[in-house]
Amino acid sequence: MGTPAPLPARSEPPAALASHGAPAFVPQARAVRADARADSRANIRANIRADSRADSRADGGADGGANIRADSRADICADSSADSRVDGCADAGADAGANIRADSRADGGADRGADGGVKAAPVPLLLPGALAVSVPVRGDWRGRWLAAPGRWWRGRERVPGTLSGPAALLLVFIPFALGHYLSWLLRSVNAMLAPQLVAQGGLSPSELGLLTSTYFLAFALAQLPVGMALDRYGPRRVQFCLLLVAALGTLAFAGSRDLAGMACARALMGLGLAGCFMAAIKALTTWLPAHKTPSVQGYLIAAGGLGAATATLPVRLALHHMSWQWLMIALAGCCVAVALLVLLLAPTAPAAPPRPFSRSALAETFAHPVFRETALLVLLPHTVFFGVQGLWIARWMADVPRYGEEAIAWLLYLGMAAVIFGSIAVGMLGEWAARRGWRALDVAAAGIALFVLLQCAFASGWRPPQQMLPVLFMLVGCVTGMEYSIVAQAMPPALTGRASTCLNLLIFSGAFAVQAGFGQVIALWQASPLGHYPAAAYQSAFALLVLIQLPGLCRYLLRRFR
Repeated sequence: MGTPAPLPARSEPPAALASHGAPAFVPQARAVRADARADSRANIRANIRADSRADSRADGGADGGANIRADSRADICADSSADSRVDGCADAGADAGANIRADSRADGGADRGADGGVKAAPVPLLLPGALAVSVPVRGDWRGRWLAAPGRWWRGRERVPGTLSGPAALLLVFIPFALGHYLSWLLRSVNAMLAPQLVAQGGLSPSELGLLTSTYFLAFALAQLPVGMALDRYGPRRVQFCLLLVAALGTLAFAGSRDLAGMACARALMGLGLAGCFMAAIKALTTWLPAHKTPSVQGYLIAAGGLGAATATLPVRLALHHMSWQWLMIALAGCCVAVALLVLLLAPTAPAAPPRPFSRSALAETFAHPVFRETALLVLLPHTVFFGVQGLWIARWMADVPRYGEEAIAWLLYLGMAAVIFGSIAVGMLGEWAARRGWRALDVAAAGIALFVLLQCAFASGWRPPQQMLPVLFMLVGCVTGMEYSIVAQAMPPALTGRASTCLNLLIFSGAFAVQAGFGQVIALWQASPLGHYPAAAYQSAFALLVLIQLPGLCRYLLRRFR
């Protein structure tokens, strides 16, 4: 190919020409056909006039093609081979041909060549003088919108250990902690709604206990499937789907009018919230270093305590301005909002080889020595803490010391504040003990002993300032949450989700039995004309709880100090 002729004088600089590289439409185009001899090279001069935007396509030979928009008269020189159709400017080899047709349409235009015309991708415009202009072609926005849900579902894949501290806080801890916050709020809200629920359905203590405990039953039954889903699909996707189920159950609870409907809706809520804590544990153990797990788990439990605190005095104040049905509808909207937050913010870990469910894998989890030792010590106190804190501690304050609803709301709020600070303190205590070489189970055993002694105060009818007993119960009960971090650090990474959900299966099955059984024991006594049950009923129920917790604590102490 010969040296191209120099560019003639132009009415605008090359920078201005580059600005015309945006996609354009061609309402009018004039095609100039030039015939050249095949045995010699010829310089062909073409004059092109465009009164509006021009979009031309050139499919050339060795040196490529050009797509030029002209708002003024342009004189462009080109080397071309014989029998080529030129619209714009093409610089081609001796044996190559170009056939260009500008087919202008009102809706944006479609460029088609003589060979069938396929829509071209952006091509560089090669001009003499080494001036290259890239002319993009408009993308398919419909395809991008259709592909967006798939991108959102897959998420941003990150390698564990690559997140900075602020990124882990914003992308991992906050979204999953909000889900755990909602889980505790909806678990504990019946303590404040109990007067309204009893008035609407005429519920007895046993029916009220059964209604509230259906949450724990569904929560427990969902644990093994949730654990397998967490290990296979990751916490981000599982949490998103389950929170939508929780929103549906909360809406159904708001629309229920009888015991059966409210119990089914409450069970659906438990199913949807079954993965909140375990998804958070799975995410934190995936993205955070192992030595940070106890303290961060304490912050996570504190977020749950904040949710339980919200279910006390704030709910009581909200009921002054709306019915409990509208309150549940608002909470359903919060579930949807947190689900979207988890889906859009949380990162996705690289896929791990799935481990199929089998009895041997389940037996491996239950037979692990740390899992077995931890469950025997902490499991029953944990079930007592969940079962009593979620309903009966408020009924005890109403029936034994005869506090009013405002006082009960305040004391529950203080108790949940104690849960927040107690959870943080327990996490920090675990790290402090680990630095000094103390076993985490020894710290847990000391806390369990104090927790059982506190229940003995309820069972004996001891009357210190009674307003302090519920607050101390919830403060000391926080120590039962240590079992999650103990098990998570001891189990293999591929089994952490399954091991934690096995713990939850046992804990929430026990919480269902404690909450329902507590009501059955109280119902053995006759209520007063005002609906209050005697103190002896609560003393008997607490004494029974102490008796079922003592064997595990005594076994651990005997094995530890013999």
